[in-house]
Amino acid sequence: MKKISNALLTAARGLWLAIFGMATSILLFVLTVLSVAFTLLGIGLFTTPVAVGALRAHASLRRRQAKAWTGVEIPEPYRPLPARRPGLAGQVEQCAALLKDPATWRDLLWLLVDATAGTVLALLAPALVLYLPWGIVLALGVWEPIDRAGGGLWFTFVHITDQSTANLAAALGVVWGVVGAFVARPLLRTDFLLAKQLLAPGPATARELELARRVDRLTESRHDAVDGSAAELRRIERDLHDGAQARLVAMGMSLGTIEALIEKDPARAKKLVAAARADSAEALTELRDLVRGIHPPVLAERGLGDALRALALRMPLPVEVDVELAGRAEEPVETAAYFAVSEVLTNAAKHSGARQVWLDVHHADGMLRIAVTDDGRGGAAATADGRGGAGRPAGSGLAGIERRIGTLDGVLAVSSPVGGPTMITMEIPCTVR
Repeated sequence: MKKISNALLTAARGLWLAIFGMATSILLFVLTVLSVAFTLLGIGLFTTPVAVGALRAHASLRRRQAKAWTGVEIPEPYRPLPARRPGLAGQVEQCAALLKDPATWRDLLWLLVDATAGTVLALLAPALVLYLPWGIVLALGVWEPIDRAGGGLWFTFVHITDQSTANLAAALGVVWGVVGAFVARPLLRTDFLLAKQLLAPGPATARELELARRVDRLTESRHDAVDGSAAELRRIERDLHDGAQARLVAMGMSLGTIEALIEKDPARAKKLVAAARADSAEALTELRDLVRGIHPPVLAERGLGDALRALALRMPLPVEVDVELAGRAEEPVETAAYFAVSEVLTNAAKHSGARQVWLDVHHADGMLRIAVTDDGRGGAAATADGRGGAGRPAGSGLAGIERRIGTLDGVLAVSSPVGGPTMITMEIPCTVR
């Protein structure tokens, strides 16, 4: 029953596309062509953006229907328009940008195809389905007055002249209805695939759009990298000022006091020397931690695999590490990967409630792939404001990680249903040697 209802729904959608789509396509084609023609007279400068905007809205509606009804994805091919400037100059610039975009002319050609071949494909299934009730109606006696009025009544290839041929038409209508129900979805999908040939970006346009997206992404990631570097420098300055520098100043003051007391009160001077030695050890530890935060020595000496194994040993929860690397990647890639994994593991330890974490690192097809999985409560999300962490509904980390690896054309994916498990996957293009 469900399959029948879905088939009837698909046929109804085809009928709607055939009627509304054909009428809208013809209307938009005429209006757009006239508007473009009137551009030479100046009127089209004001009407063309409106007409093309309506055309693009109609095409975008068809793209959404293709995805929702049959799963056919049709990406948008439109070039970004320049910022709207006031006055006639801005209107001319906007109109020229629309007319120079190849997608505008492909959309216009699609209107013709949609009004002809597209309408036939969309209408065929509902027409076959409608034969079923029409055949039954004819068999119930409607054929007689029609025949008396002039005859010549045909039901597809059956000439109805008496009740037996009317019954044959009813049986044939059932066959056509069943066929229409079966072919409704394939025909509708074919209609959308035909539209995709014109509504999707052409090869040159696709490359151009992909290049534009990459440029935008790289520009954004470079800005994030500059902001991140400035923030990192401020952190280092703050850590030095509040930590090692303060201890070194205190040591200098202690040494001055020791110098004054070494002859008058040797016992007290001895205690101050011991305190100064302890301060120097703590200052050295803080400096080592600071250096490790900038670039871990084990990462520089042993590579990413050993650095991640050492990182896993320092985590408060068990981390199972599986690393398969045939060599070493470039230093920026190793550094970004190390700190990205460090951030993910830290978030998992703090917020996920997990009992176990699995870290998998390998290189294949020119891509460094890292997967961090935990058995925590889930609900992690990378959001635009930088919130969301491993195993937490809203925290900090994942958006920052995405920006960090984005500077290297890396991508981050998060799978974290509520209740867990959480899997965070990172891919960074690189070579290993």
